[in-house]
Amino acid sequence: MDILGVKLDNFTRKEVLAKVTTFLAEDRFHQIATINPEFILRAQKDVAFRDILNDCDLKVVDGVGIWFAFLRFGKYLKSRMTGIDLMMEILKLASENKLKVFLISYDGALSSWEETKVAILKIHPNLEIDGELLDTGCPMDIKNERHSVSKAIADYEIVFCSLGTPSQEKLLHSLKTVENAKIRLVMGVGGSFDFLTGKCKRAPKFLQKIGLEWLWRFLQEPKYRAKRIFRAVIVFPIKIIFN
Repeated sequence: MDILGVKLDNFTRKEVLAKVTTFLAEDRFHQIATINPEFILRAQKDVAFRDILNDCDLKVVDGVGIWFAFLRFGKYLKSRMTGIDLMMEILKLASENKLKVFLISYDGALSSWEETKVAILKIHPNLEIDGELLDTGCPMDIKNERHSVSKAIADYEIVFCSLGTPSQEKLLHSLKTVENAKIRLVMGVGGSFDFLTGKCKRAPKFLQKIGLEWLWRFLQEPKYRAKRIFRAVIVFPIKIIFN
């Protein structure tokens, strides 16, 4: 499905996990993106970001707004999956298959990669985890940051990056060219580290099921979320309606 120039996969949850299992079994690079309305709006102005999203091996829908967009174009979305939910499933598979995990966070983030590692090991104590803290700057210098992490990640099969969009997707995409690396799967995870460490609380299950997790996050961080929520629930639907 193509929404405003961004390609999206329409899979059931079971099909998504089957894809991930296949990726982890293959000795080559795969990138996953969990795409919400904010991603699609940003991709309208950032062509490089749009091209990276479209080049991803798996483009999972994360955001109830996209469910409505599917209906607008006469399609039915089989499932949507948040970044944290997919990350937890991947960590489970990593533990079962004894795959190494690398975490990337940035200086000043609410949850560091070290804190996230501790939280993950409480769930999967046998996982081998390392990470790196980046001084991302503004705007982020992808070339320099790639150089910073390229050697550190060489022996790791899975990379999770929490830098925010689009920096995380651009950095991860640049790792595709790292020579002699064992990377099999990379994914930008946004605020998922904060959910794992407990510094941000997830919405109650019933709000998650009816697609109102964004409202819960707005109530927790109104100043930070206001502009993003406006774009997701006002600007995005208008663009979809008149597309």
